[in-house]
Amino acid sequence: MASKILRTPDHRFNSLPDYPFAPNYCTVHDANYGELRMHYVDVGGADVDAHNQPVALLLHGEPTWSFLYRKMIPLIAAAGFRAIAPDHIGFGRSDKLPLRNDYSYQKFVDWLCEFIERRDLHHITLVCQDWGGPIGLRALSQLVDRFDAVVATNTLLPNCEAPPHGIDNWPGTLIENWIDTCRNANDLPISALVAGTCAQPPSAAILAAYDAPFPDASFKSAALQITCCIPTTESSPGIAENRAAWKVLEQFDKPFITAFSDSDPSTKAWEKVFQQRIPGAKNQPHREIKSAGHFVQEEQGETLAQIVIAAMRISAARNVP
Repeated sequence: MASKILRTPDHRFNSLPDYPFAPNYCTVHDANYGELRMHYVDVGGADVDAHNQPVALLLHGEPTWSFLYRKMIPLIAAAGFRAIAPDHIGFGRSDKLPLRNDYSYQKFVDWLCEFIERRDLHHITLVCQDWGGPIGLRALSQLVDRFDAVVATNTLLPNCEAPPHGIDNWPGTLIENWIDTCRNANDLPISALVAGTCAQPPSAAILAAYDAPFPDASFKSAALQITCCIPTTESSPGIAENRAAWKVLEQFDKPFITAFSDSDPSTKAWEKVFQQRIPGAKNQPHREIKSAGHFVQEEQGETLAQIVIAAMRISAARNVP
């Protein structure tokens, strides 16, 4: 093994604002590095019969981590449900691999599937934003019986198909430029990226928390590489698998709710694709969340939490014998 797994020092996560959650860790496997430590927050729910209790699986994207869900986790728990927010490998408190080519779209999916199976999660309401969608929806397609509902916000599942199955002019200038930036960069200004896509920039303390997982550029291989994993052509790695996932979603008749923001041009076009293509999206209370940019959880987390809670209540009622 030529390189070494990186682990952000624990002191970087001391005294983060509104993030009092104890760390939990699950082991997932990598073919090159062996066992990796994947961090997650786990709050709420009953102490007994965990197999049958509803759980909100809160998936972040690029370049954030479970801190993004800090406003939502207590509200979901207070409503009587379990909230689990993992950090993808390479992000947050999870282990970080040193090389960009240590990461692939498929690996992110595999790590999440292994996490779900190792934690033995069932009755999942998937809450996915940004890369949480491409990763989480692929995991759903492979473990569909474990999922009860989806709340999708500012996310996508690229397929390089024409409308209405996909979107026009994919990927478009905005995403192409972002991919080029990451492909040619050796570092990323994490907190500046978060601030730049919010309708109202967060405070300095909040932005510092988004920087916390990355002491220096050597910890940012995942943040740099994940954008380059976006499938943009029919021959891109992930397109065939995404199209297979869409076939599963076309049969998904459980609640699928969109809650996109009003100020995120990078993902907005996918909202209608989800609504029109997935049976479970029919007649659902889809919402457009006002006064929010790309990171809805940061700016309107309380609003999104109530949408998630409502979806979980509907799903829980459906599961009563």
